[in-house]
Amino acid sequence: KLTTGRLLAIDQDPDAVRAASERLKSYPCAAVYRGNFADLAAAAEKFGMVPADGVLFDLGVSSYQFDNPARGFSYRADAPLDMRMSRTGVSARDLVNTLSERELARILFRYGEERHARSIARGIVRAREKAPVETTLQLAEIVKASVPAAARRGPGHPARRTFQALRIQVNAELDRLPAGLDAAFSVLKPGGRLAVITFQSLEDRIVKRRMAAWSSGLVPTPQDPRRAYRREPKARLLFRKGLTPSEEEIRENPRCRSARLRVCIKL
Repeated sequence: KLTTGRLLAIDQDPDAVRAASERLKSYPCAAVYRGNFADLAAAAEKFGMVPADGVLFDLGVSSYQFDNPARGFSYRADAPLDMRMSRTGVSARDLVNTLSERELARILFRYGEERHARSIARGIVRAREKAPVETTLQLAEIVKASVPAAARRGPGHPARRTFQALRIQVNAELDRLPAGLDAAFSVLKPGGRLAVITFQSLEDRIVKRRMAAWSSGLVPTPQDPRRAYRREPKARLLFRKGLTPSEEEIRENPRCRSARLRVCIKL
């Protein structure tokens, strides 16, 4: 229970905002704000919560979003192909039915690290020439039909990386993450902690590099980003390689298997 201090919760999903508001309504020291984590600094200023003792980012899609078929995030249940966390803007359906084969392949490779990106993109384009790709199971079946038999027999669903890539593109997750990290670091007081839980390698790489830059004091020169100059470090890493869940935690919550917690302390 929240007994001291103040809490600001931020989420761009209106369902999550409603649930958090209901859960925290008996705590006058808590505030809920609908927005992206890149909006954190402005939201913290609005509610008078600067400087902050700590910030926690829990990245990626939530269990509620995965488990609610109507949200269109899962390849395990049939639903409209949506994937929008904020319920606004371009949906996954829009992307798969309008982007060129080349652009689809680029997204699948970049954000899903999908080795069969080209053949999947080709399969999507061929399928939509006959009829629009409207649902999650439609897309999952297209992916299964587009990859080699060995990929279909491998561990995990063959559409997993495709769905990840489209979700990241729809919600601009990786594009907004650096701004969100900088916003979080800016509102911390000296000694304040920034903790980030990631669930896949692309977002973890961004967090790792940002925290490494703060802790090393190395900053790219504007004229040549490949070169850097040194200044005083701005942070200290609490766990150099981050923390991963124990076997017991994974047994209790299998979805945390890929999670990694990174923490830095502002100097």
